[in-house]
Amino acid sequence: MKRNALVVIFLGMFLAAFGLQGQNKMDSKAPAADKMTSKAAPAGALVDINSASADELKKLPGIGDAYSAAIIKNRPYKNKTQLTTKKVIPDATYAKIREQIIAKQ
Repeated sequence: MKRNALVVIFLGMFLAAFGLQGQNKMDSKAPAADKMTSKAAPAGALVDINSASADELKKLPGIGDAYSAAIIKNRPYKNKTQLTTKKVIPDATYAKIREQIIAKQ
């Protein structure tokens, strides 16, 4: 059963990579991140979890009203990993946003 799951995951990753390469050849003007998700932050624009508004936080994937309120309530953060160590958001949600956030002091 585990082996079948790994094969399916590998196949999905392969097809996703192949599909993205084909799109980039046809349309090199649009960034790949915009094609994957409409909620991704623009390249280079990191969201500061210590000062972002609820609306700014909700633009991150997996962050809705409840998580944005919890992030704001548990401020300040010394580093962005405190979102999981303080149990503000689950690890899976953190994995989705970790490249898009920062915790400025």
